[in-house]
Amino acid sequence: MKTSVAIVLLVLFQLLTGFAFAQNGTIRGAVYEESTGEPLFGVSVLIKELSTGAVTDFDGKFEIQVAPGTYTIQVSYISYTTFELTSVEVSSGEVNVLQDILMKEEASELETVTVQAAAIRTTESALMSVKRGAPNLLDGVSASTFRQIGDGDAASAVKRVTGVSIEGGKYVYVRGLGDRYTKTVLNGMDVPGLDPDRNTIQMDIFPTNVIDNIIVSKSFTSDLPADFTGGVVDIETKDFPEEKTMKLGISVGVNPSMHFNKNYITYEGGKTDWLGFDDGTRAIPTGGRTDIPLYGQVVGNPNSPAGLEYQQILGDFNKTLGGTRQSSLMDFGLSFSLGNQIARPKVTWGYNAAVTYKNETEYYQGAEFNLYGKPIGETETELEPLERQRGDYGVNNVLLGGMAGIALKTNASKYKLNFLHLQNGESKAGIFDFVNTNLGANFEAKQYNLEYSQRALTSILLSGTHFFNGRDWELSWKIAPTLSTIDDPDIRFTRFRQPTNNVSTEVGLPARIWRSLQEENLNGKGDITRNLSLWNRDAKLKFGGSYSFKHRLFNIQSFQFPTGDTELTGDPNQILDEENLFSADNRNGVRYNPDFIPTNPNEYEAYATTMGGYASMELNPAEKLKAVVGLRVEQFNQYYTGTNQTGDIVFDLVEMLDDLDFFPTVNLIYNLKENQNLRLSATRTTARPSFKELSYAEILDPISGRTFIGGLYQETTNGGSEVLWDGNLTSTRINNFDLRWELFQQRGEMFSVSAFYKTFDRPIEMVQFLADPGTFQPRNVGNGSVAGLEFEFRKSLKFITPSLENFAWNTNVTITESQIKMSESELRSRTNSAKEGEVIDDTRQMAGQAPFIINTGLSFNNFATGLEAGLFYNVQGPTLTYVGFGNRTDTFSVPFHSLNFNLNKSFGADERIQAGLGVQNILNQKRETVFKAYEAQDQIFTSLAPGTKINFNVAFSF
Repeated sequence: MKTSVAIVLLVLFQLLTGFAFAQNGTIRGAVYEESTGEPLFGVSVLIKELSTGAVTDFDGKFEIQVAPGTYTIQVSYISYTTFELTSVEVSSGEVNVLQDILMKEEASELETVTVQAAAIRTTESALMSVKRGAPNLLDGVSASTFRQIGDGDAASAVKRVTGVSIEGGKYVYVRGLGDRYTKTVLNGMDVPGLDPDRNTIQMDIFPTNVIDNIIVSKSFTSDLPADFTGGVVDIETKDFPEEKTMKLGISVGVNPSMHFNKNYITYEGGKTDWLGFDDGTRAIPTGGRTDIPLYGQVVGNPNSPAGLEYQQILGDFNKTLGGTRQSSLMDFGLSFSLGNQIARPKVTWGYNAAVTYKNETEYYQGAEFNLYGKPIGETETELEPLERQRGDYGVNNVLLGGMAGIALKTNASKYKLNFLHLQNGESKAGIFDFVNTNLGANFEAKQYNLEYSQRALTSILLSGTHFFNGRDWELSWKIAPTLSTIDDPDIRFTRFRQPTNNVSTEVGLPARIWRSLQEENLNGKGDITRNLSLWNRDAKLKFGGSYSFKHRLFNIQSFQFPTGDTELTGDPNQILDEENLFSADNRNGVRYNPDFIPTNPNEYEAYATTMGGYASMELNPAEKLKAVVGLRVEQFNQYYTGTNQTGDIVFDLVEMLDDLDFFPTVNLIYNLKENQNLRLSATRTTARPSFKELSYAEILDPISGRTFIGGLYQETTNGGSEVLWDGNLTSTRINNFDLRWELFQQRGEMFSVSAFYKTFDRPIEMVQFLADPGTFQPRNVGNGSVAGLEFEFRKSLKFITPSLENFAWNTNVTITESQIKMSESELRSRTNSAKEGEVIDDTRQMAGQAPFIINTGLSFNNFATGLEAGLFYNVQGPTLTYVGFGNRTDTFSVPFHSLNFNLNKSFGADERIQAGLGVQNILNQKRETVFKAYEAQDQIFTSLAPGTKINFNVAFSF
């Protein structure tokens, strides 16, 4: 609230004071060193016609107020080539932004370079400079690329980065490694997302007009957190916008297979569902208590106080258990953002604010969720169905997000305060045909699902940067408290056996589930940098520390509803009719049974602390060689309070992990030529289990019928004599080696070839639980390795013919080979279930590691007409998702060939109106995961048809 008030006051202050400068215009810009991408402090920026100017601050930025006109600007700095910009136009009351002025170390004291100002108006060149001079391997996309491609949010834009793929349209994976090995940070700080069990925050919540750039670090330096392997994705938001912006965006999306479909399935929820949260309609009738009366206590006397309370609670359960079909709506969204900077003699203020609202509807027809197993016998190879589920379900997803930031800069300090709140509500309703053949005879049923999930995230980031003695010393600090909540109120799950003669006399136990999660996070870090000289060359000493605290409360309360001798018609919405409920007159009617009493394995408390410290030295031992050597140490502790299902094992704030690790880092950069680098990196990182993985939780996904089993549960076979999993889940240690050759050219063109190799000590993978089909558990498996190659190029097609100057071809390809040396129990289970002629090796593919990723695109950009277009293709190779065990076979994702088209057009003299058209999944691909086994036909594990979606958007700048 305070942040919002401050922003409003700033806007009013600017309106009141802006008239004093109305007769003048403003020139703003930023000056960077071309070879490193670092801002240059103290650069002289002179307007030659007026002999007035400014000096750049520690961010390399400057501002000059001048009368309207056309000027020549001279940029000069000791030991750098003087730079002149001609034809710089200034209009009354307007801001002319000269972005990313790059300065070279001078070749001659008298040499001066003169160019037209418009020739360097791109931020891609600055990003290339940062990439070229960075101490570690990194890739990224800049704000100018967002606009060129036409992507409206960070998720759409970041998948253009080499080796990056997007899972579920939201979450970033780097180099084909899954969420466990990728980390997302906001402005350099660890901020949990709407799903705190993920390392990555969902990227589609960040509108691109509030982002400066997105940097993906693929090799580790000691100032970064150690719990990543594939990459760290850093979303940098704007702090001092170059010019005043106020933008309103409207978007709509139409999917012919999903929208305006009369068979869409939904149910009546609360009045605030459209805002992303429940209004209490789905509240639990017991108030969350555990001291409620039970059926066995009241059946003998329904009119007792406990019996009457039992009946009241029973009658308060929502009667709706099945969805209804009605026409679905199309997707729509609204966004609004504003920002500006206000320069004063001794201080500069900057502010940004953005509000995003998305309301998206999905309807999946013919969705499949199946379970298959290997047949008994060595000669039978075709997989046998255990459970088959096919039907339709509808999803309505609402995202309401707000971001606000204020920044203050003086001659030697900068302060930033960012506020982020996200509210997400998702409603689902499904009707499926269910067949279970695992128990011998077929059990065929009609399945009805209703569920709602609401998630909220509130995060505050306060940071400061201070410079001493120019830029010789730099002190930076950041602190970020965050609160995450997830509530799944009143999940409803009902199965009716297929009716005979239009009457169904058998219903499975209808279930109702309430889930809640609350997690508090506190992250803080401090860094000190000393710029110095060694061997008459620039060097940099950096050291600092960090602290992270996470605390979680998790609880699931679930109920089953035995129906007694009630006669039912097959309509799920009649089960809880008043006349069917338990009462004094109907003692064998429908009743509730709380299965979380007296023992609840799904109630736990956990917390974790991470204390880290590091030191690194960046130096140039030879003229063309840069070395960055560092060491990070982290002390990680995780505690757990909870119990198993039978209650015979109880943990009371027991320390589950106590890891003290040292993470050395070595990064070498050899400058082959002015525009070529050879990089070598050797580092160590880690991957730690999440709270729910290191627990006894059993979490059901009612739509798919699959259950997550906490890693503390042991699994044995042969009467307990053979241990398949001992319940001892530990962290993974990873060694990383990278080699890259990179060539940088003009206009953001570049070419690079990379090789990488990683070793994993006991990686964690999701393994199928043998004792119960459809259950999956995180386990440490045998040691593994990943070897890979990356190729990237960005090239203008001008080399073919000058008429293709506005066309560019971008391609990046990642190819990997992964290997896991199986544990003794896994190898034995695969050998025992092998088929005739099948050869079982002691190694297999690593789960979660894609064998290849391909991103390629052809883009067109004409600044003169404001027309931009692009056709982009992405595919990820078949990836092992769940590891088989015994007669449970492996599941693999099927390559999804994503082909998308974007078209954007700017209108008006100042391009204040932008319109866009996008087509997603042009090839109309399905998202599928399949069971694979020796000489067996692939069988569907999951199959969803997302259809082809057409998006329209328009944005107005004021």
